[in-house]
Amino acid sequence: MATTTETTARAYNDLVEINKTAAKGYQEAAEGVTNPQLKSELSRLSQQRAQFASELTQRASQYGLNTTTHGTVEGALTDAAAAMHRGWINIKSAITGHDDAAILGECETGDATALQAYETALESADLPTEAKRVIEQQHSQVLQAKNWVTQQKGTLKR
Repeated sequence: MATTTETTARAYNDLVEINKTAAKGYQEAAEGVTNPQLKSELSRLSQQRAQFASELTQRASQYGLNTTTHGTVEGALTDAAAAMHRGWINIKSAITGHDDAAILGECETGDATALQAYETALESADLPTEAKRVIEQQHSQVLQAKNWVTQQKGTLKR
């Protein structure tokens, strides 16, 4: 088993929580949009984020970490902020009558927050090489998703 540091533990815990929250947020967004293609892609992104959380949980266990019991203060704060974000999706969709562009705007905000967490994790000098590789791959896919959401939102506002 590889040696783990507090930074590695924090990175895994925070990213697992962010991805669990993103999976829930994307699923709620998929349920709120009216466009069938958006609904399908948002559901796919929900599944992707659930898979990211699962992969990170598996990797964390290789370092002797249990992401369900070793939460960090930062992770708890991130989860609270993300829960509030999911609430905004619900409120916005209720107020706007399920306005697809408004829902995509909330997804865009959620992905921007996720990207910041990934970038913070990647800044750690003592992140093991394998952990860094997985986090970089996921970061790239989150960035692709955010760019797609931004593009879709732009086409709906025209």
